[in-house]
This record gives sequence, C-alpha cells and structure tokens, in this order.
Amino acid sequence: MSDNVVNSVSKTLDKLYKEPLKQLETLIGATGLPVYKDPKSGALLWVDVRELRLRFTLSVNKIAKFVDGLREGKLLYTVCKRCGAKFFPPQADCPRCKASDMEWRETSPVGELITWTVINVKPASFSHHADYVVGIVKMPDGFNITAWVEADPKTLKPGMKMRLLVDRRPGENYITYWFKPA
Repeated sequence: MSDNVVNSVSKTLDKLYKEPLKQLETLIGATGLPVYKDPKSGALLWVDVRELRLRFTLSVNKIAKFVDGLREGKLLYTVCKRCGAKFFPPQADCPRCKASDMEWRETSPVGELITWTVINVKPASFSHHADYVVGIVKMPDGFNITAWVEADPKTLKPGMKMRLLVDRRPGENYITYWFKPA
C-alpha cells in the first residue's frame, strides 16, 4: 500500500476512536465497564481497553501469478490438473486431492449476481469509505466471487449480469477487483 493509504487509514482510526475513548474513560470511571453506545447504530459496544493494531506481511510467492495477473488487469484462478477442482481465490496446492500441479486461467469477465448487502457499519479500516455494496457473483467458470459492487443497491436484482473490473481502487490507489452492472 502507498504511504497515502496507510496514513489516511491511521488518521481515520485516530479520529474515529478519539471521542469513544473519552466516553470509555468516563464510563469505566462511572460504571466499571468498558461499554459505550455506538452513535450510528445505537448498539452497545464492549471495547477492550488495550489497543491492538496489526499489519500483516504474508508470503504470496506461491501465487505470484495471481499478483502478476492483477498488475496486467486480469483476475486469475487455478484448476487442479489431477482432480479438476477450480479455486478462487487461487490455490497453489489442491486442498481436495493434495496435488501441487495447478493450471492458471483467467476469470470470465461477466458473471451473474446472486445476492448483495450494503455495508453501513464498517470495520475501522474501511471507515474512511462511504457506505458500500458487497455482492456474491456466480462466475461461468464454476465458482463464486465475493467483491465490492459499484452500483446503487436499489438498481440491483438477483440474476443480473455483472462485469468484473480489475483496476486501482479509487481513493486508495492499489489494484484490486470489483463488479459493476454489465
């Protein structure tokens, strides 16, 4: 990720937690419980008083073709040459038959919307985004993909055709994939 994204998320998290942490301090002093009311949903939230920010570094060496495909604007999946099982996200080794002989293929560009939801209450790391739609799209390749959907949720219908996009996510500037109506 670029420094801009990392800094933006860090600043957003700091702002997001500033007021709740003040409330939490007051609540703990008054009640002995680290509980506050979410201003958006009204839900009572238990907040651990220990902050834990994690950043992961994971090896993707065995699926480097997936990363290369993203750079080229392609979304790739794998097929086991032994048993024929298809995997998205791609797998370096077949979890079904344990073979390591996988074939790489490009995902079809159009699938069919199965279902979707609007994310109003977001994880902290996505709190800088406006509400967004996440959908499950059935691909003709034989698997489903869960991804963001760029569309007004009122216009979505089960079975509608969705086009796969692989590009830089606006506002974050890193390459990922999402869908929009075809």
